[in-house]
Amino acid sequence: MKRISNFVLTASVGITIFFQHALLAETSDIPLISIIIDDIGYRMQDDLRAVALPGAVAFAIMPHSPHAKRMSALINAQGKDILLHLPMQATEEKKNKFLGPGALTLQMTHQEFIRTLDNSLRSVPHAIGVNNHMGSLLTQHPGHMAWLMESLKRRNIFYLDSVTSKFSVASTVAGENELPFLRRDVFLDNIQINENILQQFEELIKVAKRRGFAIAIGHPHPQTIAVLSRKLRELEKYGVELISPQQMLEHKSNKNFYRKVSLSK
Repeated sequence: MKRISNFVLTASVGITIFFQHALLAETSDIPLISIIIDDIGYRMQDDLRAVALPGAVAFAIMPHSPHAKRMSALINAQGKDILLHLPMQATEEKKNKFLGPGALTLQMTHQEFIRTLDNSLRSVPHAIGVNNHMGSLLTQHPGHMAWLMESLKRRNIFYLDSVTSKFSVASTVAGENELPFLRRDVFLDNIQINENILQQFEELIKVAKRRGFAIAIGHPHPQTIAVLSRKLRELEKYGVELISPQQMLEHKSNKNFYRKVSLSK
């Protein structure tokens, strides 16, 4: 009887230590960042400089752009994540003239919406995710976003909300459809001045250290690429790690698991 009691006690201690280690792993992990460069496919030289960035930087390619297939093949050969940078209708009508081909709009029927999405995905081979180009209007509409999330789920493609509107329902609808999703935290280069890009990069680091992870979006502007070329080689100094969006999704999934385990009986 005493041996059984000792066994139970030992097992209980072992389980307690496991949960403690799980909690410790959650709090002691190095902060993680992901960076996505949008608008790839139109400016070959700028795109090539962006693709040469060190580390697991991801790239979002515009559908039907002149260099979409070539850039997709090049990026895929390097083992880096590719997203479809999907144009969506903006709130300001004057911005919609810059959407380009493959745009999703509120005026579309469900059939037109899905056909346009299918054609856009075919124009960007190797895409494993989608994020929105503009879309401040369409991302506010649950019905149209549900069409998108349902279609992406069937294709096993994740969604990254660029958050071009504070009223975006994209992440909520993705969650309702059990579609893996991420959400942008920082725009690196809304102001294309080196000092501002540096400030935004510092903000990315702050968010990651505060929350454990953070996601930034930038563009293949010469200033952005110059700053990132330098800063991505100094990440050890900042105490963070650059991972791909796909890895970030896996990290997010693991963290949710540990939260469930650590709070259980």
